[in-house]
This record gives sequence, structure tokens and C-alpha cells, in this order.
Amino acid sequence: MEFTKMNGLGNDFIIVAGENDLPSNVADLAIELCNRYFGIGADGLVYILPSDKADFRMRIINSDGSEAEQCGNAIRCVAKYVYDNGLTSQTELTIETLGAGVQPVQLKTEAGKVALVTVDMGQPILNGLDIPTTIDANPVMSHSVTVEGREFAFTAVSMGNPHCVIYVDDAVNFDLATWGPKLEKHPLFPRKINVEFAKVNSRSQVEMRVWERGAGPTLACGTGACATLVSSVLNGLTDRQATISLAGGDLNIHWNEDNNRIYMTGPAAFVFTGKVL
Repeated sequence: MEFTKMNGLGNDFIIVAGENDLPSNVADLAIELCNRYFGIGADGLVYILPSDKADFRMRIINSDGSEAEQCGNAIRCVAKYVYDNGLTSQTELTIETLGAGVQPVQLKTEAGKVALVTVDMGQPILNGLDIPTTIDANPVMSHSVTVEGREFAFTAVSMGNPHCVIYVDDAVNFDLATWGPKLEKHPLFPRKINVEFAKVNSRSQVEMRVWERGAGPTLACGTGACATLVSSVLNGLTDRQATISLAGGDLNIHWNEDNNRIYMTGPAAFVFTGKVL
């Protein structure tokens, strides 16, 4: 199996192209290959597959073997991969994902290579039962959750995958390892949840750190950045366009005035290619 290692702001993936579908042992394969000590090392295993609805189809298997419905950093990597490797000559294309359907993508190129990718991330889901949470509210804002005696207030958003955004005094140094897994698996979230810890610095800039469902702490999360912007607008903390600063770098997120589209812009990068024997 030939692969390409890529990352979106440090959120890294093993990219596989040329297959028609996922292998039957894909969960075990992801666990083995994503292992950072005995494998290639990555946050997820990503397959670029044929689609009858879009130019390409993307499937993402997390490092624990579970499948992610959507991933903003992975879709930028896929877009760069297909263009830079000559699988398409279009700078406007569509990529099908499990959680968000067909997503339009625009590529900004420099010297014949993709420099930035803008993804139409679709419409955020704000109804609590659809995210899903066990909370019958729309939207779910400033809702209390208690884990091991500590209370947090969160806003819930789905970007094709579920998120809860929690505002803290210091996102950069927040104890992700302690609180991330406890919140991820809380009974309020029947399909588990991605957890964002955010600090708003201005109307146009937010610091955020993420505990990703099925992957743990990662350097960046594209859907999490989108969820953070949506939460911050709903709570009156930021404008509709802002920079979300993650451990691996910045993403520009824009939620349009009609509330029906979120646009994410950021880079993707090649790391190396190889072959699994």
C-alpha cells in the first residue's frame, strides 16, 4: 500500500488514493498505522475514493479505529493531494464526506501548487437532539455539564460531527488530558463529542485547543474551529469572521449573514511518501 503523509496545521493524516472502497480491516489498519511508536504515526487514516455525487469522496478513520463523519483539516489535505498530484486540474471542485455530504472546495494556487484551501463547510446544526446531545433545545447554549465535581458551561454545535465549546481563562495551558476524555464520553453526548476549550481575545481572534473524539489532543481541528466561531457568534463574543488560533496555526472562519454557510480557509502540507509492505 502506497501512502502520503500530510498535515493541516499539524493535524496529520496517512493519505491513501487509488482504492475503490475501504478495506475490510480498515479499523485495525488505522490503529496499526497511526501508532506513533510502531507505525507511521498520524491522527487518522484517510482514503480518497471515487464518488457518484462529487469529484472525489473522502473517508476518515481515526487513530482508535472509529470513523469520523467529517474533518476540516483532512479535506484540505485531500484537496491539495488531488490537485498537486494531477488527479484534477480544477481549482473549484467537490468532495463528498460522510457527515456533510458534497462540499464545494476552492483552491488558491502558487507556482502550480495549492497554497490555501477554502472549504464550504455547510450549515451548522444547532438543535440539541440532532447534534446529537440528550438536550431538547435549539440552540444548546451555556448548558451545564459536571464531571468529577467540576462544572463547565458549553455550547453545542454539529458541523457534520458533534462539538461542545467551553470558554476558559487560558486555552493554551488548559489541562486537555484530564478533562478532554471525561467530557468526550459524558452521557449527555450519545455518540461522544469533540471538545473545544476557547479563549476569546477580541472580536476577530480566538485561541482554541481541542480534544478530538477518537484521536485525543491534536494540533488543529477544522470542524472544531468552525464550531468555535459559531458558538462565539451565538454568545455575542465575536464577529462573523474571525481567526481561530490553534496549537498548529491559524484558520480563518466565516459564518455568512444567512446562517446557512460556514467557510474555512487554511493551508495543507505534504510531509513524505512511502509504502507499507
